[in-house]
Amino acid sequence: MTTTTHNSVLAEAILPLTGLAMRVKQIILVIAGIAALAVAAKIKIPMIPVPMTMGTFAVLSIGAAYGMRLGLVTIIGYMLIGALGFDVFAGSSAETFGITYMMGGTGGYLVGYVLAVSALGYAARQGWDRSIGKMALAMVLGNVLIYVPGLVWLAVLYGTDAPIFTWGLTPFLLGDLVKLALAALLLPSVWGLVGFARK
Repeated sequence: MTTTTHNSVLAEAILPLTGLAMRVKQIILVIAGIAALAVAAKIKIPMIPVPMTMGTFAVLSIGAAYGMRLGLVTIIGYMLIGALGFDVFAGSSAETFGITYMMGGTGGYLVGYVLAVSALGYAARQGWDRSIGKMALAMVLGNVLIYVPGLVWLAVLYGTDAPIFTWGLTPFLLGDLVKLALAALLLPSVWGLVGFARK
């Protein structure tokens, strides 16, 4: 019995190029990805118990669409811009920004972003982004990789006796479920359009 390995991620399948043209496309994708991450972090959709931001949706979707290497370049570029003091994070502002903000309560989640992009990029390389079920599972794993370092860092900052799950997990689960479903439908649908366009 043989298995088929899917070698392409969406960023490679759409407008496949080689040489200099491919490098230019990659630069454009990185810039667009950083901009998308910054915009998504500021989007707040009213929900109960807390508003839903689209930052994690953008992080996980970029990881899956770009693959591990290009995804990591994009998320690290985003972190560097944030570290320089630009207002690109969900809770950053004119008063709290840069390294000071990144070392606060959000710091662990930012580390989780890097881990999640790597995991989603790897999963996409195996073809998981072409199946709704597998994409949903990849999104769950990505969310776990965001929350674990996030909660650990909250415990380091505030102590293990603090209500870190109430602060950093349970209020966001409903919104994450919505984003998970959206991404699980979106990526396979785009692959379907790519396949249709090539017929």
